[in-house]
Order: sequence, then C-alpha cells, then structure tokens
Amino acid sequence: MTARPERDDSTARALAGTVRRLQDAAARLRAEARTRSVVDLATGILSERLGVLPAEAAAHLVRLARESGVTVEALAADIVGLPTAAAGAAGEPAAEGQPAAEGEDVPAGGTDGRQVSEVAEGSSGGAPGEPAARLATLAPPVAPALAAEPDLQRAAGAVLEQLATSLGARALAVWQRLPGGGLCLAAHSGLAEAEAEAWSRVPPGVATPAQQVVGGAAELWPGDPAAAGPSIGPGSARAVLPLVEAGRRRGALEVLWPVPGPSLTPSQRRQLWALAELCTTLLGPVGQPPTPEDTDVLLEGLLSPALLLEPQLRDDQLVDFAIRRVNAQFRDPLGRPRDALEGVSFLEAYPAAGASGLFERLLRVHRTGVPLTGELLQLVLRDGPSVPATVRLAVAPLGGRLLVGWEAANGPSGENEQAALLSQAQRLARVAGFEEDADHRRIRWSDGLRQLFGLPAGAPPVPLTDLARHVHPDDEAAVRRLVDTVRHRRRASSAVFRLASPGGGYHFTRVIAEPVLDAEGRLVAVRGAYHDVSAQHRTEVALGATRARLADSEQESAERAQLALRLQQAILPAEPPRDVTGLRAAVRYRPAAKRDRVGGDWYDVLPLPDKRVLLAVGDVAGHGVGAATGMVALRHALRGLAVTGAGPARLLEWANTVALREPGQVTATAVCVLLDPAGGELRWARAGHLPPIRLGSDGAHVLPLPHGVLLGALEEARYEEYRAQLSPGDVLLLYTDGLVERRDRPVEDSVDQLIRTAGAPGPDLEHYLDRLLDLSPSDTEDDTCLIAVRVE
Repeated sequence: MTARPERDDSTARALAGTVRRLQDAAARLRAEARTRSVVDLATGILSERLGVLPAEAAAHLVRLARESGVTVEALAADIVGLPTAAAGAAGEPAAEGQPAAEGEDVPAGGTDGRQVSEVAEGSSGGAPGEPAARLATLAPPVAPALAAEPDLQRAAGAVLEQLATSLGARALAVWQRLPGGGLCLAAHSGLAEAEAEAWSRVPPGVATPAQQVVGGAAELWPGDPAAAGPSIGPGSARAVLPLVEAGRRRGALEVLWPVPGPSLTPSQRRQLWALAELCTTLLGPVGQPPTPEDTDVLLEGLLSPALLLEPQLRDDQLVDFAIRRVNAQFRDPLGRPRDALEGVSFLEAYPAAGASGLFERLLRVHRTGVPLTGELLQLVLRDGPSVPATVRLAVAPLGGRLLVGWEAANGPSGENEQAALLSQAQRLARVAGFEEDADHRRIRWSDGLRQLFGLPAGAPPVPLTDLARHVHPDDEAAVRRLVDTVRHRRRASSAVFRLASPGGGYHFTRVIAEPVLDAEGRLVAVRGAYHDVSAQHRTEVALGATRARLADSEQESAERAQLALRLQQAILPAEPPRDVTGLRAAVRYRPAAKRDRVGGDWYDVLPLPDKRVLLAVGDVAGHGVGAATGMVALRHALRGLAVTGAGPARLLEWANTVALREPGQVTATAVCVLLDPAGGELRWARAGHLPPIRLGSDGAHVLPLPHGVLLGALEEARYEEYRAQLSPGDVLLLYTDGLVERRDRPVEDSVDQLIRTAGAPGPDLEHYLDRLLDLSPSDTEDDTCLIAVRVE
C-alpha cells in the first residue's frame, strides 16, 4: 500500500516537469516573436530613413551588426530605442515589465532619424550599390526573417517557403566552399535527409553545377546545359548563384524546381540574387584562420621564396593585394630589401605582373579558393627589357590572404621535367634504348622496349645475341651480321628487320648498336637503341605506289594533251581563203602557254555558194580531248548548215541542238557572221560570246550585243540577229576571250585598252594581228583565236 503514493508522486513530478518545459518553450516562442518584431521594426526604420527597400535594409542591418561585433537583435533594439534586454535573446524569455515591440510606438527617448543615419553610415560599405539592385524585387516579409535568423538551416526553410509560394521552387541548398576547393552542404530545405547526407561533402574534382559557379563560372539558370551536371535533386531544373563576399566566392545558392523549370523574368532573377546576397551574410567561417604569429613561422619555414598577400578592396571589389610579409629566401629582382616591400601594393611593387599572367592567377585563387600548385609560368616582374624566367608557381589561400611561392625550373624539379620531356619524346618517336654487359649478366631497357617486343611487364629483357629468334626468318642473317660487327669487330652497326609481334605480324624495326670498350680495348658492354619504323615503311610503300600511279597519270595526261593539240592543229585552217573577191582576211591562232591546257577555241572563214562569206569564232568550255572533239563537232556543223543559205541566228539555233546532243553535253560560246563583200552588208548573231569590233575611219566601235545564250545551255534557245554596213576600207575583228580576259578587271575594260593601244589597223592585217597578240593584257594563259577582214 505504500507503493501507490510513490507512483503518484513520480507521476506528479513528471507532469510538473512537462508543464515547465512547455512553459519554457512558450516563453522562447514569445521571445523570438518579440525579437522578430524588433528586427522588423528596425528594418522598417532603416528602409524609411535610407530610402531603400526592406530587403536592402535587412541586408544592411546584418552587415552593420557583423561589423559592429554585436548581434542583429541587439543592434535592432538600439535602433528602435529599446534596451537590449527588451528584444530578448533568441530562445530566452523577455524580462518582466519590458515593453513589447510589436504594436507599440517607439519611446521618445528612442533613436531618432539622425542617429539612424549615423548608424547606417557607419558601415564601410555605405548604401548598397549592385546588391541593392538585386534586392529591389524581394518580397518584404522574407528580408526581416532572414536578418533575424541566426541559424542558416532554419533560414533556408524560411527562404524555401517564400520561393515555393512565389516561384514554385521545391528545394534549395546553400553550399559553402572548403579550404582546398571542396564544397560542404551548409544548409538545405526540401531535400530528403539521406540525400543531404550523401551530398554533405563534394570533393574538388567533382564538376557539380555549384562547383562550377564557385570555381569562377557564370551563374546558371534553368535550361543552361551546364546546370544538368551531377548534383542534388537529379532530374530537377535548377538555378545556381554564387555567394560573393569581398570579391571572394564563398559558396553558392542552388534552387531546384520540377522539370522543365520556370522561365524566370528579370525581376524574378533579381529576387534570387537578393536571397543569395542575404545567404552570404549568414555563412559562418570555415575553420579557424591562422594567427599572424603562425603565418610568420610558416613563411620563414619555407625553403623557397614566398610572399603573404592581403586583398585590397574598393567598393567591395578586389583591386590589388598588399604585401604583408616576405620571407628571408625571397630575392627582389630590383634588389630591394624586405622592409621596402612589406606594406606596399603588389602592382605598385611589380607593375609587370599583369602582363605575365601572375596577377590574373592571384585573382582567380582568391576568388575561387582553389590552390594553384606547380604551374609553370614565364615570370616577368620588372618593367623594360628583361628575359622572362620560367618558374614553378604555387598560390594558396590562407585565412583570407594568399600565400605565394615559386622556384626556378632549373633545379632538381627542372631535371625531372627534362627527364619527363625526354621520355615523352621517346614514346612519341617510338624509340627505346638499351645497354647490356658483355657477359649478359645485366641488361637495362628504357620504357617502351618491352612493349615493342610484346613482352609483359617484368619479363626478362632479350639479349642482343638472342635477337635473331624474334625476327622474320628472312632477316635472321642481317641480325647476325649486326651482332658480329658490334661484338667481335668492335664497330658500330645498324640494321632494319621485321620484329615479330605476339599477336601475329611484324614491326619494321631499326637497331643501332655500338660497343663500349675499356682502356685496353676489351668489350665491356653494348649499348644502342631500337626504333619502330613501321609507319615510315608503310609510308614509303604507299609513296612508291603513289609515284607509280602518278607517273602513269602524267604519261596519260601528256598523251591526251598531245592528241588534243594535234587534233586542233589538224582541223583549224592553216590560212584564210584568198580567192574571195572584194575581201582580204587574216587569221591567228595562239595555243595556251601550257601545253596541257589545250582548249576548244576555234575559228572559220568559209566562202559560200551565194558569194557571201561565213565568219565564225567560238570557245568550247574545258580543256583537253573532250574540248577539242566538241570544237570539231560545232565547227563542222556550222560549215555544213551554212550552205543552206540560213541566217546567223538560225545557224546558231541548229548549232545549239548539236551541242545538246553531243556526248557529255558540250557548252560553248560563239559568234556567227555572214558578210556580203560586194555590198558590204553584215549580219551577225552571238551565243554568249564577245561582240565583233568594227574599225573604220571614224575609229573603233564595238557592235551592239544581240541576245543569245551560250550553246548547249537551253533547249529551244532563240538567238537575235543584227545587221550593219561595212564601208570600203573598214576592218571587222572577231576574237576569243583568251585575247583580253584578266582576273582583276572586267573584260570590256581590257578590250577598250587593247584597241586604244594597238591603234589603227593599217594596210597590213597580218602585222595588225601580230601587234594585238603582243599587246594582249590577258593573264589566263588560255587559247586565242583572231579573225580580221577588210572590205576592199
């Protein structure tokens, strides 16, 4: 019966403890509510006095508190005019009798506008600039809540609640940069705890979107390809913004949406920038920065030259570094002592550092926090003529400062570098060396020789005397002669043979070997090199085959060119007819400068049965036998059709039909003229050709251009025909474009220049045509045909 009262007493005590805990929790909630009210009120006062938006005022309040070394709540109470205790510490009940901030007026003794302005202007940052633009569209309720929230994790929940309402976000993460370039998940909301635990640390080598942004890349928005990298919330659309403080990227804010994600407006992007700005103010320090004494000890303990640089900011932008410490190993290129450098601006001490890329690397390490180790740099530290020194540079962040050191690349590390370069060159050239004692007790191979032999790693080397077992049977004699020359005749020798491959086939290999003799002329070792010349051998074989094919092609081309030239010379008339009454004619044919460019230029002067004369010149497209055979077809077609008495236009229509029916569809230009020597009547038509020129007592005149497309271009082509009259003594000139064509000017300009330069024809037409050929401005090395006729 005595146990029941004890159980009753225990129950009562437990209930009493529960009541006290609930009362304490209620008191904490009331205190937090009063604290938030005071912070909200202080934010409103700053917003009104400074003329900025609430979000700007909240960020400004956080910066002021941090710079003043007090809590946000204490500074807010001071601005409002309440005693600090009235605000209530977070999680502690306010003292009895303290006025509640919410809903009450500021006491008369509170901070007035002048005091608020003084507190606000006491910040080194002044009124926010660019961050203010980002904060301009942030919803007012979020800013005071973040400003009063000392716990970044709880602040992340408040931010996500706001973003879920305004932008539809489903989760967010706040990343903080770690020393060495890694990231830690400083806060998150909307993520499963297992996923957050798995992503609590991100090594430097994992290229997550947040790692990219913290490393210096631009911010990412939904839809950016780089935003699809490995990260939390796989399959989500995301925006990633850097958290920047004093020019350094301290972390990143990552906001996630269900795919495909929103298309954010400029104002919504500014809202996210504002949240990133506020999250930056809540990031805590990572590790304990070294003390100045620790830094001095570290610098003096280094064997290589080193400097300690401190960032210099202007308007929250990094503009330079100050040299705070220089160790004893450092030697200034200008001979200045340590005390002349310490405290001086880095760019002031070394203005040439920007040109050599050193300053840009310092900025990158400070901004991203990723150390720079062992990078080779052509370093120039003095102005004026100087030889850049190759150094191995190392830069590491050290408690907000930079530790910079370098060493010349001509010491032991330089020797290692030379060895690495030599090894790489041997690998690329497929060269490997060997050395073996005369008794084969010790054989040394360089890297790559086992691979050339197809031996596994660790397999014993092959002595030179056993090399014949590993080559093609036909090459064994050459290898034995090599060994005999080196080992017995004591002379250097070389040989090319086919070295067997383990998988079948052979490598064409060249071996160069030489004997190593002691002071008495005895053989003590053999050394040399193997060179895989398989690629060279294949190239030589292919080159030989190509040369053979090229020789055949050249022979065939020469034969075709000779055939075309002979065909052209056989068909073109040697001289114009001289039995035509009342007409004197002269012709010239100049072949191309290069014999392999025999073309399809042709001319014809044919007396007809009705006492008229057919004059024609043409140019078949192309060169060689094909052009020459096309020229033959068109010339003979015009000759045969001209006896029908048809006019020039009709003759060209028939010639067009012939060109379309020829194999390969010949295309050509031509001009066709029918001249009556007795009356001087002239009828002509053209198919894309240059017009005739009349040379008379009144000067040179280019005849009008009748319409007509080139032969072989269109079915049912029609050609226009013109008429003119030649007076006695007038000269008619027909020609192909090889006479006047140039690459740098229109053909009409070349015609005018040639006619003016040549002058009047004179009585001797043969001499006139020679003069035209001598004065020809053409630079195309094409065939040229000329016809000149004079009416007597």
